[in-house]
Amino acid sequence: MPYRILSGNRPTGKIHIGNVFGALQNWKELQEENECFFEIADYHALTTGYDNTENLRNDIMEIAIDWLAFGLDPEKSAIFVQSDVKEHIELFTLLSMITPLPWLERNPTLKEQLQELDIRIVHFGHLGYPVLQASDILIYKATAVPVGEDQLPHIELTREIARRFNNLYGEVFPEPISLLTKYPRVPGPDGKRMSKSLNNIILLSEEPEEIKKKVKQAFTDPQKIRKNDKGHPDNCVVFAYHKIFNVKNKEQRERDCKSGTIGCVECKEDCTTTMIEYLSPYREKRNELKKNESYVRDILKTGAHKASEETNKTISDVRDHMKLWVNN
Repeated sequence: MPYRILSGNRPTGKIHIGNVFGALQNWKELQEENECFFEIADYHALTTGYDNTENLRNDIMEIAIDWLAFGLDPEKSAIFVQSDVKEHIELFTLLSMITPLPWLERNPTLKEQLQELDIRIVHFGHLGYPVLQASDILIYKATAVPVGEDQLPHIELTREIARRFNNLYGEVFPEPISLLTKYPRVPGPDGKRMSKSLNNIILLSEEPEEIKKKVKQAFTDPQKIRKNDKGHPDNCVVFAYHKIFNVKNKEQRERDCKSGTIGCVECKEDCTTTMIEYLSPYREKRNELKKNESYVRDILKTGAHKASEETNKTISDVRDHMKLWVNN
């Protein structure tokens, strides 16, 4: 039985290969057999970026272009901007009324963000964003959510909120399951999790010369100093890229590294060539879409209309079960 799926990303501009293989590749495959809703989560962008919205509209357009360039199909999926579908916020408000504060305070992702972004003051929107995320999912009565391992606690919280609502007011929401992505963690050239905040990204739209530069600087096995030293591929960022971009030859590359028949310089050159070949068609498609932003806007508008058809039904169901005021 096909799933009904909701997923999305914050609009942080052009996407990197960590976004692609941590989420987008999975979405692209899921849209073939399932009913999919993909949101550009601009409200979520405000949880940590409320004081810097100057580039928000441009960032929304950039991520939409990347999604379409990589293969999200508006004929198969609803692709939309979160703030264009107002029922997200109404459900967020209602679910906030029934979500205990300790459920939010135990959120491990919040603690990581506070440390990583050096946030000293936690605002209500930041503390409560898992409830907004739950609202994003439940407003579509989604049955599955594709996520990385770091998002599993959020989906479990969504399930808890759905259970609590259903127990209080009657059965409305399904409890969505998690669909783990194939590549839950893509490293940056420095070996850390690829992230814009860490400035260690390789963009989907990266120019060939930049790819060469970044892969050349990528961390390799520190124990493999000379070409004929036996390597440990699992300790190498470049081999992590081979596993993604060079699937057909990854086992041979692993054997060559372990036996000392290939050096890191040659391995990086092979990796660079493969990455450039893989990413070039998407960069070209992106350039075409960039010239026709009105077409992209129309897709987002149509996607929001399709999404609203579902969210209107859900919020009506919610209001009915909660016995909220109706002025007929």
